[in-house]
Amino acid sequence: MFQKLKNKLKDQRGLTLIELLAVIVILGIIAAIAIPTISGVIDRSRNDAKVAEAIQILDAARLAHTDDSTKVQWVYNSSAATGDKEPLSKYISKLKDKDFTVNYDVSTNKFTITNHEAADTITTEATAGTLTEDELATLARK
Repeated sequence: MFQKLKNKLKDQRGLTLIELLAVIVILGIIAAIAIPTISGVIDRSRNDAKVAEAIQILDAARLAHTDDSTKVQWVYNSSAATGDKEPLSKYISKLKDKDFTVNYDVSTNKFTITNHEAADTITTEATAGTLTEDELATLARK
């Protein structure tokens, strides 16, 4: 009985070189498909986050304009004096982009954001770095 068990243990084999190469090739094919897909998802989520932040900024500007209807422009500038750095800080916090301008057009009742990361990544020559509320809403739905 022990002799049969001993022979059975000695008879075990590992993977052959061909089997090992087949597994490595299959893993390589899976990685070649998965990596571009994942990077595309990451890029889209970054752009969605930028659009969401721009929408929040415009909403904050709308609140600020409601409090003071004479104000029609809010400039965020990282090189500005400490007191002027965050004119919308009463309405919004933790912004990633610190350099942008929000304008309110009294004639059209529309807010626009200029030089924000969202405008920079999805701008065309027609928009020239400026996005309106409607454009941001369209981008948010995509």
